[in-house]
Amino acid sequence: MIRLCEKNDEEHIYRIINDAAKAYEGIIPEDRYHEPYMSKDELIKEIEDGVIFWGFEDSGEICGVMGIQDKGEVALIRHAYVRTAQRQGGIGTKLLTHITSLTDKPILIGTWEAATWAISFYYKNDFVLVNADEKRDLLQKYWNVPERQIETSVVLATPGFAENL
Repeated sequence: MIRLCEKNDEEHIYRIINDAAKAYEGIIPEDRYHEPYMSKDELIKEIEDGVIFWGFEDSGEICGVMGIQDKGEVALIRHAYVRTAQRQGGIGTKLLTHITSLTDKPILIGTWEAATWAISFYYKNDFVLVNADEKRDLLQKYWNVPERQIETSVVLATPGFAENL
C-alpha cells in the first residue's frame, strides 16, 4: 500500500534512506559519501523545504520511500529509496508510478552518475538523460547542492520536458 508519510514516519524515512544509501559506499566519490548519508536534521530541512514523502507499506511497515518537491514549472523526485532487503521487488516502480501520477508538470530526477542501477531504473520507467550542459543549469536552478555534487551527478527527465516548460 502506498500512503502519504506523516510526521511520525520521519524515523522510518531516516532509517530507510540510510540503509539504502549504503549502496553508494565505494561507488560515489569518497568525498561525497558519509554516514549517516542523511542526518535527521537534513531530513527535517528537506521536509520543511517542501519535499513530500510517500511510503510503500507492507505488513504495516514502511519499506520504501520517495519524495516529490514542487519547484514551480517542474516537480522533482527526491530521495527515492527502498530498504536493501526488499529491493528488486517492484516497490520503487510502484512508488514512482504513484508519484508521477500526482502532477502534470515535467519531472526531473537527480542522481549520482556512478549509481548506474538508479539510472537504469529511471530509464526503464521512461525517463531520459539530459545533456551535461543542461544538467548543470538544472541542478543549479532547482537543487541546492555543492559544485562537487553537480560535477558527479546526472539529471533525468520525463520525455519532452523542455517542450512542456
